[in-house]
Amino acid sequence: MTDPGRGDGTRSVRAGEPDPVAGAPLRPSPVFAAPFHLADAPPRAGGADSYARTEHPTLRAFEAAVGELDGGRCLSFATGMAAISAVLLAAVRAGDRVVLPSDGYYATRLLARDDLERLGLRVDLVATPEIGAVAARGDLEGAALVLLETPSNPLLDVCDIAAVAAATRAAGAVLAVDNTTATPLGQRPLALGADITVASDTKALTGHSDLLLGHVSTTDEALHARLKGFRDRTGGTPGPFEAWLGHRSMSTLDLRLARQAQTAAAVADLLAQHPAVTGVRWPWRPGDPSSALAARQMLRPNGVVSAELADEAAVGRLLAASRLWTAATSFGGVHSTLDRRAQWGGDAVPPGFVRLSCGIEDTADLVADLAAALDAVHDAAHGPR
Repeated sequence: MTDPGRGDGTRSVRAGEPDPVAGAPLRPSPVFAAPFHLADAPPRAGGADSYARTEHPTLRAFEAAVGELDGGRCLSFATGMAAISAVLLAAVRAGDRVVLPSDGYYATRLLARDDLERLGLRVDLVATPEIGAVAARGDLEGAALVLLETPSNPLLDVCDIAAVAAATRAAGAVLAVDNTTATPLGQRPLALGADITVASDTKALTGHSDLLLGHVSTTDEALHARLKGFRDRTGGTPGPFEAWLGHRSMSTLDLRLARQAQTAAAVADLLAQHPAVTGVRWPWRPGDPSSALAARQMLRPNGVVSAELADEAAVGRLLAASRLWTAATSFGGVHSTLDRRAQWGGDAVPPGFVRLSCGIEDTADLVADLAAALDAVHDAAHGPR
């Protein structure tokens, strides 16, 4: 286990690694077995592995690494939605009240509408900027589970985790925080009072746009047991190769976040000054509605910026004129991407609203390319400046 006082780069590389052994690999190779030899002993005798859906050494190595960064015990899942589904279903009972973000990841709201309500759960949707006031008024009384997503996706609003945690604790509710956008290096919800932190590791944690993974971490042993039981029974376990690649990929998280944040700051400034753009959001930009809270609550910025162009056609012209910004959904990868969120139909955003995910290409190249593309958008609408 790494020293929690060490820097982000050291912890990203060393998290979850055992003490070195002479002649052994620096990191073990993935184990691909599904069943394990029981040696005529009862299953799990002496802590031995028996079947990969419920216990597996490669998954444990990945979980140990992520758990170190989160500050809790980690369970890995096949996808981020598998992880969120486990939180929303394992921590509640039929008839319970669940409070979810109305402006968070749209698939979470689809799960609530199509499945949670069908199973008898009462779902309330509250916008991220409003959840602090709702908590302060005592309106979380009677809730069994509250899920926050901060910064929210795609609007990038931030809410006060510690304040909401105090309210949920007083109400006897479980507080879960979707930490996908921030990553464990950017924010530690468990240290701020949350009971659970959950994330899609498909995004920035593994960061190469080639894996589907998710995880849940908690410091509550009873919650951990319930979540593990749910995962094992429903089969949401990831494959060992994905877990091994995830562990490998997160080693560069500190370096990737640093470049992405550097680029995001420059991109946000460019967007804010360009006549073709309105509504720029990046929580670390001075004057952003979330800047004061983000500076107080979060440990470091990331590389996701949102903004609005005039309409769908303007976004199309931007993408046609760009050579480095690729149209793609998801975020947090090494390639810079731009996603027009209204095309998916799940977010209440204007047709020209875009989420920009800054990759790790050279900042100057990305800014120059985006500036030229924005000029093309403006000139098409208003003539050359």
